[in-house]
Amino acid sequence: MSVAKIGDTVHVHYTGSLSDGTVFDSSEGRTPLSFSLGDGGIIAGFEQAVLGMQPGDSKTVEIIASEAYGDRVDDLVIKVPRGQFPPDITPEVGQNLIVGQPDGSEMPVLITEVSLESVTLDANHPLAGKDLTFQIELVAIEE
Repeated sequence: MSVAKIGDTVHVHYTGSLSDGTVFDSSEGRTPLSFSLGDGGIIAGFEQAVLGMQPGDSKTVEIIASEAYGDRVDDLVIKVPRGQFPPDITPEVGQNLIVGQPDGSEMPVLITEVSLESVTLDANHPLAGKDLTFQIELVAIEE
């Protein structure tokens, strides 16, 4: 039986949880997640966990923040004057927005604080700075 190696396309079922047991994502009831090992399309720690698995194998792995979505970066949290918001947007804590950048790219942000004078935007990935636990089952390998 073959083992998952760099260059293979793999199909996995997974459940991701935080250190307190809160499930943040799962493929349960859905099509397995498919990705190519080595192309960088998945977090490094998850990819490392799948390498060497055989179809039918299951495992639980803990992935530290630096091998997942990275550490939180304080420079990605900024306060913006409330007057810079378009009049048709009423900022609310927990709201997700897409912010245009000077180079034409776009960045997703989360509103974390709103005052009369400013709005705090956080461009960190929601799972940045968090250690993650994944239950992984390798369903199939395409070589």
